[in-house]
Formats: sequence, structure tokens, C-alpha cells
Amino acid sequence: MLSQVDVVVPCYRYGHYLTGCVESVLSQIGVQVRVLILDDASPDHTPDVAADLVRRDGRVEYRRHAVNNRHVDTYNEGLLEWASAKYVLLLSADDMLAPGALRRAVKVMEADPAVCLVHGEQLLMGDAPPTLPREPVEPAVEVVRGEDFIGSCCGNGDNPVATPTVVVRTAVQRQIGGYRKSLPHSCDMEMWLRFAARGAVGRVRAVQACKRMHQANMQHQYLGNALGDLKERHEAFDAFFRDDGHLLHDPERLHALARHSLGMQAFWAASGAFDASDLDACENCLAEALRIYPRLDATPEYRRFRWKRRIGRRGWSLLQPLIGRFRQTPEVLKTSGA
Repeated sequence: MLSQVDVVVPCYRYGHYLTGCVESVLSQIGVQVRVLILDDASPDHTPDVAADLVRRDGRVEYRRHAVNNRHVDTYNEGLLEWASAKYVLLLSADDMLAPGALRRAVKVMEADPAVCLVHGEQLLMGDAPPTLPREPVEPAVEVVRGEDFIGSCCGNGDNPVATPTVVVRTAVQRQIGGYRKSLPHSCDMEMWLRFAARGAVGRVRAVQACKRMHQANMQHQYLGNALGDLKERHEAFDAFFRDDGHLLHDPERLHALARHSLGMQAFWAASGAFDASDLDACENCLAEALRIYPRLDATPEYRRFRWKRRIGRRGWSLLQPLIGRFRQTPEVLKTSGA
């Protein structure tokens, strides 16, 4: 018997993308699928498009909100109230699944009951769907312990998971709850950490989904606010370790690792802003770096930067080329055999 996968498709003003998204799910092979379109009171023609999809395929259901509930409540409605299959995926109406994606993800979890989340690679696209690479017969698969996955996230201070590719065990989803409304831009990363605290994480080395980049999506809107994004990631780590850190063997070390990584990212953003003569951004980033990682002021990098600020932007612009040449000298000498 084929494994069952429920796919939640939240939709707000994406009626023009909805058909492509849903058809990419219905065409999946090797699994049984159901689709729920959650229309968050879209002011466009989403109801008409959804009605046509429901009429054409009995595996498609449709709900429309009377008022806009925003994305987090909409996600949680589908994941926690509607989904009943063994596996579930949340797929935004402007994205698409790659052929065979669900079969590949489910195969990993069927082979290893410890795996509670599987993700893969995504391909970015514009309005036109991209040309997908040929579907791999047996793509490479990597399975890591949950705590190792968390350690990698902390070390990088970032989210390594492409959200449109994520298939999870529905039972674990219900156990951990849904997305946090307090983290509107980093709630996905925080939830992957919660999954990893309860099981292994699988990664399929193949394109599993296509992510659409356009002016209206939330990720595009947030690209210009690097400091805000960093603050949200910091809050995501703090929320995870506060509520779920007790499930780990060494939460203090991992939390400190995340703070160090994020603090250094903010510090280098401050350094870059100083070099670009954006002193306001420099001060804001530096303040955030010290807030996240108070021990920053004891590092060699911070001491050098304090000296750089002391001589001022004009003095630094004169010294920078000389320092650059000085740093290159050992390499030049080594290359020449001197």
C-alpha cells in the first residue's frame, strides 16, 4: 500500500500561481496525496481557481477564511487541525514540488523510523517554472542525528533547510505543536530545531521543490533588512533553547555556540558598514553584536576594530591599502621562494 501524504497549500493573493502548485502535488508518483487549499481571505480570483481544482480532482479540498488570519495561524490550521496522513508537507501556493519529491522523502522515513523530518534542495524560479534536472534514480541521502543537526545550525547561525522541501511525520508535528506567532520571519527554523530535538533529520541530495522569488513573497521583502533577520534568528534560537533545550545532552554549549556565531555575523556587518561609511548601521550592528555575544569585546577582532574606529574612516581609508599589501607580503615571499 502506498504511503499517504497530506499537503497543506496556504494561499493569499496567489490565485495566478495556485494551479501550478496544486498540479505539481497531484502529479506525484509513488504516494497517495490529499491537498488542502487554505484561502486566507484572498481578494483575487483564488476562489474560482480553487473551485475548478476541486471539481477536477477529488483529492483536493478547499477552505476560505472570512477574514485574513495571517500566515502562522493559517499554517497551523492545516498542519494541526486538518492533516491526518502519516506524513505532511506545507507548500506555499506560489511554490511547486519537483517530480518524485514526495516519494523520495517518504522513502527515507519509511527506511528509518528515527527520522522525523526530511528536506532537500530547492531551485529558485521567477514567474516561469524552471527547467528541472532529470529526476535522479537513486539520489544520495544523508541522515544525521538530531543533536548533530542542531549543532550545525548553531555553528552557522542560520537555517540550512529549504522550507518547500520539508516533509515531516504528522505525529511528531502534533507532538511539538505548530509555528510560533512570536517569530513571524524565523518560525520555520525554530520548528526544524524542535523536530531535531526529537529525532534524526534526513536530507535528499536532489531538487525537491521550486521556490518562487517575487516582490510579494515574505522572503524577498525581508532581504533588505539583514540586521532584522539576524535578530529574528537570535530570538528563534533563544525560544528553542528556553523551551526544548532540556531534551539535548549539552544545551548550554550549543546555545553559546549559536550566540557566538550570530554575534560575529553582526560584528562583521558592523565592520562592513564602517568601511562603507554607513556609521549609523555600523553602530546598530555593533550594539546588536555585543548584546548577543557580550564576550565579543575580549576578542582580537574587536580590539582591531576599536583601533580602526579610533583613527576614523578617513584615516582608515588611507591605511587600508598599505595594510592590504602588508598582509599579502608573506604569501608573496613564500611563493617566490624567499
